[in-house]
Amino acid sequence: MTTLTRPIQVASLVSGRWHAAQGGQEIRDAAYGRPVAYVSSEGLDFAGALRYGRETGGRALRRMSFHDRARLLRALAGYLTERKAEFNALSHLTGATRRDNLVDIDGGIGTLFSYSSLARRELPAQNFVVEDDVNPLGKGGTFLGRHVLVPREGVAVHINAYNFPVWGMLEKVAPNLIAGVPAIVKPASQTAYVTEAVVRAIHESGLLPEGALQLICGTTGDLFDHLEEQDLVTFTGSAATASKLKVHPTIVGRSVPFNTEADSLNCIVLGESVTPEAPEFALFVREVVNEMTSKAGQKCTAIRRVIVPRGRVEEVADAIRERLSGVTLGDPSRDDVRMGPLVGTSQRDGVLEVIERLKAENDVLIGRERPELRGGDWDAGAFIAPTLLLARESGGGEAAHDLEPFGPVATLMPYAGLEEAAALARRGRGSLVASLVTHDADEARELFFGLASAHGRVHILNRDDAGESTGHGSPLPSLKHGGPGRAGGGEELGGLRAVKHYLTRTALQADPTTMTAITGEYVRGARVREDVIHPFRKTFEELQVGDSLLTPRRTVTEADVMAFAALSGDRFYAHVDEIGASESLFGRRVAHGYFVLSAAAGLFVDPGVGPVLANYGLEGLRFTEPVGFGDTIRARLTVQSKTAKDPKEGERPTGVVRWHVDVTNQHDVLVATYSILTLVARAEA
Repeated sequence: MTTLTRPIQVASLVSGRWHAAQGGQEIRDAAYGRPVAYVSSEGLDFAGALRYGRETGGRALRRMSFHDRARLLRALAGYLTERKAEFNALSHLTGATRRDNLVDIDGGIGTLFSYSSLARRELPAQNFVVEDDVNPLGKGGTFLGRHVLVPREGVAVHINAYNFPVWGMLEKVAPNLIAGVPAIVKPASQTAYVTEAVVRAIHESGLLPEGALQLICGTTGDLFDHLEEQDLVTFTGSAATASKLKVHPTIVGRSVPFNTEADSLNCIVLGESVTPEAPEFALFVREVVNEMTSKAGQKCTAIRRVIVPRGRVEEVADAIRERLSGVTLGDPSRDDVRMGPLVGTSQRDGVLEVIERLKAENDVLIGRERPELRGGDWDAGAFIAPTLLLARESGGGEAAHDLEPFGPVATLMPYAGLEEAAALARRGRGSLVASLVTHDADEARELFFGLASAHGRVHILNRDDAGESTGHGSPLPSLKHGGPGRAGGGEELGGLRAVKHYLTRTALQADPTTMTAITGEYVRGARVREDVIHPFRKTFEELQVGDSLLTPRRTVTEADVMAFAALSGDRFYAHVDEIGASESLFGRRVAHGYFVLSAAAGLFVDPGVGPVLANYGLEGLRFTEPVGFGDTIRARLTVQSKTAKDPKEGERPTGVVRWHVDVTNQHDVLVATYSILTLVARAEA
């Protein structure tokens, strides 16, 4: 059992200083009902917090590149990993078991690691993103357009729910920090003491710039009144609260982006083809019970509706009952306890009230009796037995599709036919996630397209993927977390999509040379620099965007093409068959596109040992005109962009140089265009 010598006075971190108001809302531990914390935001300067974030945190972050910020995240994740034992002990007081903490604490820290790697792999080593290809806006190529993403110059305000005090914060903070935007985190008061412990550790680490992360524990006071157009708000919690906040006069009047991830009536569907003997049947039952008992059912992704074929209701109910019989309840800090209490007695009472309302249209199959507790107090604590209801009517009535019991409660709903199963799932009016359990690919396809428009994620589980599946209720950094309708209509995570939420997309229109100067990326038509020194003889630092080489010419002969056909084995008729080629769209024999590519490389490659270490990629290849016998080609090689790589210990420092290549014929007509990637040695430090 986790104990405290005295209740924690939870503090806020605002404008670079810790502020702890005395007294405030009393928070009790979930298992025994003992006072553990007091939470209040009395006396905070909310306008000053926003101003400090914009002026101090934002300016410092924007001076760093994506890669700089990614390295900070990686260091921060390592620092927090060393403090997990402290966070775990506090989290037990919220009702979280050791297994629950793996999702919340380990999952939150893992998200920092994930976004650090993602940013260093997919974002440039600068403070903006050139998002798309150049769009010619005129026939002469002198007026171009493309999109550039730059950091917003405001503060991201994150309002989080009580169920994930660590992951809920870090999964939002990771993308905004990568983007170069500071955050103010406002956790739910019931579990704010856990969030405060993590933020205190982050602050003590000294890794983040001042003002990059602030914390408000307690009410938000007049914070919303001081929001500005460059700020953003993200909200996780009930749909009812979200609907009130998003119509705040400042949110509406200043067009402040408001992203919602709301609790939803998620479902799981058992395929018609699944029999009790099939592996999928056991997987289905396991998933239902895991989602009912993980975090005591207090997950925005938890399964609330269990949709099964009408003829399988009794078998499914019996299997769930048997598996639930092995679930032990009690003090969440104990190793022999699998499910802890809800976070507090008010949440418990709220869930019990919803169960009573559900009972008007559904029968209680499981959950009538109080199981034995292994530590904890039934009366003072916030325990609820796992509860499974069965819909009396076809379709489950209205309540089960409208009321969410935010605890270990689910309703079993029979269906007749896949069309009805999908219709039942959609009656939730938009959910974060639905799971389909089937090994029949046709069945999975029909159900997927029946559910996709109403669910942010569709998780298909069967014997083939069960060994690696992360489960119904586990949002992943690389995939979207969010859903339409009742689920809020917002998005979190999803890889770079989350980072781009904190960036502003601006359309840039300019001539090629100006566009190159602004974006740091060469575009065709911009002025280039030519040197007597071959660019392959220059180190990464010596090469500059716009450095260019125009090669000598080479005339393509029939002998070249036949030799290439013999060497490659590519004897396509357009290259080697005079009669067949005369009837082709070219009207004559032409050179292989890959011969043109190889011949161009022969023209621009410097064969000697030098800083260029390897060619490891080719992108955007287009053959724009055929090359026939007697045509003369040459290539222009230009440094398009550069990215320094972080060397591993003992590894030679290198960088990636992207080269733009245009191949033209004797009429200066473009015949091929592409980019190549080379690994180039950096000057030794």
